[in-house]
Amino acid sequence: MSVRAIVVVVILALLGVGLSAFIWVNWPSRLESHLAVRYLRSRRVSRLLSLITVIAVGGVTVGVMALVIVLGVMNGLQADLRDKILVASPHLRVLTYGEGLRLDGWPTVLAQVRRVPGVVSAAPFVITQAGITAGHDYAEGVVVFGIDPDTGSRAVTTLARHFTRGDLRFRTTRRDVEAGIVLGTRLASKMSAFPGDVVTLVAFAGTRFNPSVGAYVPRFHRFEVTGLFDTGMFEYDNSYVVIDRATAQRFAGLDSAVTGVEVRLADPWNAQRFGQDLENRLGYPYRVVDWQSQNSSLFSALKLEKLAMGFVVFLICIVSAFNVVGTLTMVVRDKTREIGILLAMGLHRAAVRRVFLAQGVLIGLGGTLLGAGLGVAAGAVIDRGQWIRIDPSIYFIDHLPVHTQPLDVLFVIFASLLVATLAPLYPALQAARLDPVPAIRYE
Repeated sequence: MSVRAIVVVVILALLGVGLSAFIWVNWPSRLESHLAVRYLRSRRVSRLLSLITVIAVGGVTVGVMALVIVLGVMNGLQADLRDKILVASPHLRVLTYGEGLRLDGWPTVLAQVRRVPGVVSAAPFVITQAGITAGHDYAEGVVVFGIDPDTGSRAVTTLARHFTRGDLRFRTTRRDVEAGIVLGTRLASKMSAFPGDVVTLVAFAGTRFNPSVGAYVPRFHRFEVTGLFDTGMFEYDNSYVVIDRATAQRFAGLDSAVTGVEVRLADPWNAQRFGQDLENRLGYPYRVVDWQSQNSSLFSALKLEKLAMGFVVFLICIVSAFNVVGTLTMVVRDKTREIGILLAMGLHRAAVRRVFLAQGVLIGLGGTLLGAGLGVAAGAVIDRGQWIRIDPSIYFIDHLPVHTQPLDVLFVIFASLLVATLAPLYPALQAARLDPVPAIRYE
């Protein structure tokens, strides 16, 4: 459990103790509970009270349900983006300082990294950019990613699990191509290049000046498409191509060097601290970049948006509290004569106060439990059915995910019960202050 989760649990526990003590002190007796339930029900001559009771419970239900769903959506966005980012990006990347991305002594670095406790797997990689064409008039720039053929459990990323056709072995039977290549599904669709077709990559790195033509001449490389992957991440599927590492080294003009070493950890959420320790262990000129730092602005924005959205939607719960106040105020007005009779018969004012406090708690408890249940159920249905589709070119994902966390549900339930417990204080105090004689005469 993270430090943030522990702090939230401690705060909720302390507030829960205070709320429990308040409810225990004001816990109604059997008679008071009977009166509270009776006052919430309608009479034959007036069905308004039952209607406004339903409206009050409905207000709490809608507020709690909306808050649970909104928090689930924000959690889903964070989790889904994290999972999709880590499909082709490792937890850590070991790079070097200086000009360019070039790591010459990578076998030694790789051996050191693999010996560090907490490292599940590590492998060299090459990353560069190029232009791609499939023999048509259309061409565009792509990111060329060079990795070792997938080795099962030793793989650093989960890219091998997202293939629709082919795999990461880059097998080709053609003699007129340099090697095999795999494309993202969106890129393949745009290029009309599918398994068995040939694509040409134009290397941006390693171009040389040709004195005979007086210009820099690019190098062309022919590859056979041997597979297609679909990660669900627009950036990867639209602009990434993957080739064998040795081929990528030649393509990028790195000779025996690589871009860096990618690392998979046992605990990806500990990547930032682990990366600092690993960088200190390796020393200069090596530097370590973790996936959290690379995407810190995105996740910070999501956390801030979750806080802002949660606060805005929580205002619905505050509005529902005013519904409870209005409901109980109308009950006090309707039952003024009966309250006066009960006071004249010897019922304590504290007991009258507890009757209306119990009514507020019953409304809040019913609406909270119903809203939490409906929110969890609706979130699960929306997430599994992928009902809400969004533009992946803008939001990186193609549907709205909803991941409801138990801690968030617990927080929503507690906050709603707290509001529902505080809301009936005013009408309860007003009822307890009634003078029995004028109350009996009240019409």
